[in-house]
Amino acid sequence: MSFLNRDDNKVLLIPTISIRPNKTQPRKHFEESELKSLSQSIVQNGILQPLSVRRINSTEFELVAGERRLRAAIMAGITKVPCIVIRCSDKESAVYALIENIQRRDLGMFEQARGIARLIRKYGLTQEQAAIYLGKKQSTVANKLRLLRLTFDEQEWIVSASLSERHARALLRIDDETLRREALSRIIAENLNVNQSEALVTDILLRRTSTYLEKPKKIEKKIVVKDVRIFVNTITKAVDTMRLSGINATSCKNETDEYIEYTVKIPKSVEKKPKLVV
Repeated sequence: MSFLNRDDNKVLLIPTISIRPNKTQPRKHFEESELKSLSQSIVQNGILQPLSVRRINSTEFELVAGERRLRAAIMAGITKVPCIVIRCSDKESAVYALIENIQRRDLGMFEQARGIARLIRKYGLTQEQAAIYLGKKQSTVANKLRLLRLTFDEQEWIVSASLSERHARALLRIDDETLRREALSRIIAENLNVNQSEALVTDILLRRTSTYLEKPKKIEKKIVVKDVRIFVNTITKAVDTMRLSGINATSCKNETDEYIEYTVKIPKSVEKKPKLVV
């Protein structure tokens, strides 16, 4: 990042209508009550921290950091806001927007995770590279991204119930979506804390493992051919074939109410036919 030479380290008053929102802004939800409170503070005290923008063309700028301040200022009817103009690439702009929001305590865990995922996907970064950009440990980035394995509905329930990130990570131990939703419903309904939630998840996993081990083994299905004439004909045909080949095989069939017994005798030596003398 570098400052434009002409406006180096200078705070400029830029019309709010000339500032476009940041397309990579990770924050998607802004509390109306918080914006109103900030708006009232701006009316009384002004904007104490300038916004960061980058120039798009001669008349327009793109917001890099400070969207809450910009929204609150517009809500307060302010037409010009103090900004510092910086020179940065699309990737740097996305990184700065994410950094500013992550450093704020009120950015949701799933907003953070989606912001990091979008940054990695759009610019082809590895988790390690993203961690370096954001000043985080790689394990922290990996744990944030794992949260996105929860379905969008589950994420919404967790946010609505004001559950913590540790609650969410405990649920990730359950791969089965149906069981996971069952656990989440109980956590919300019974207002379980983190330790109780982790114990519930462990209990569900143990019950599932126990049920699996107690399941009877599948009995291998055997093909049963009710019409035994197929086998009888096969034996008879085999004996006839041997006879045609010069093997003097014999067969004896014995049939009772319970079974059919076949005895086949095959001589070890083949009887040679005498040659015709002309």
